[in-house]
Amino acid sequence: MPEVVEEVEPEGVDYGWVMQVTFVVTILAGAPIVAILSSGTPLPTWGARAAFAVRVGAVIWIFVAVGVYLYARRVADEKSPEDP
Repeated sequence: MPEVVEEVEPEGVDYGWVMQVTFVVTILAGAPIVAILSSGTPLPTWGARAAFAVRVGAVIWIFVAVGVYLYARRVADEKSPEDP
């Protein structure tokens, strides 16, 4: 029976953390942004509303994902030992 791994210390960027934080931040920041932007846009049908939310949400998601990745990379670089 294999041993249970309860903790991991990844070398470099922890992509699992990046994905989790991106998901949470995109929802927390994206929902209010989409709601605010949609208030000034005529969206007569549910299809128009969904398409608007997807278009705006995709832009928010990419900016959040890049920002979280750059932050994680900077933190990983600070933790890594200096090259001789």
